[in-house]
Amino acid sequence: MGTVPDMSRRAATPLRVVIIDDHQMVLDGLKAMLRPYAGQVEIVGECSEPHDAVQTVEKLSPDAVLLDVRLRGASGLDLCGQILAVRPDCKVVFLTVYDDEQYLYQALRVGAAGFLLKRIRGSELVDYLGRIADGEVLIDPTLAGRVALSAARLHSGEFWPGAHLGLTQRESEVLSLLVAGLSNRAIAAKLVVSEETVKTHSRGIYRKLGVSDRAAAVAVALREGVFH
Repeated sequence: MGTVPDMSRRAATPLRVVIIDDHQMVLDGLKAMLRPYAGQVEIVGECSEPHDAVQTVEKLSPDAVLLDVRLRGASGLDLCGQILAVRPDCKVVFLTVYDDEQYLYQALRVGAAGFLLKRIRGSELVDYLGRIADGEVLIDPTLAGRVALSAARLHSGEFWPGAHLGLTQRESEVLSLLVAGLSNRAIAAKLVVSEETVKTHSRGIYRKLGVSDRAAAVAVALREGVFH
């Protein structure tokens, strides 16, 4: 059982939060999860349409925003920057299912104050929000351990090709097979994943390399000497 966090110093003035997610089920679930902590966290607004997110935050002036990394037709990372441009004092906290350290790095680069995974419990989330409001930058413990391991590997020279371009290890594997000329089906078979998963990784590769198709991604990989 999680314990109710000690946030008595904010009991008279609950932390005002806006939730942004393109799944109504997630919005409803978060509101239900945080309802027992209404004295510490007040949900002042929600938004399921990414194109309305910045306007919603600007209008409501919350203390913090809960935001997913990937939204329908939009990037939560881009939204984070836009939100902070209009409300610099707002704490943007990513709450996502994507336990990918590269998303974490990008989130921190655009000014996020926290990166948490959606399996978090209500008491933990309230505690984290309170600490973030006090100026801490918090990373989900699951990711924090992996980031430390990645940093150790980087320091010792053990890292995967393309890491300096922001590619995850799996994206690096996919890119190497793209360079080798394999089809999506062949890549899926080799990595024992679905073709849709390969397509998802490919889209991530294209975005991080600043290209729009396979040929351009291969060209960048060769030009940058990613694979020797």
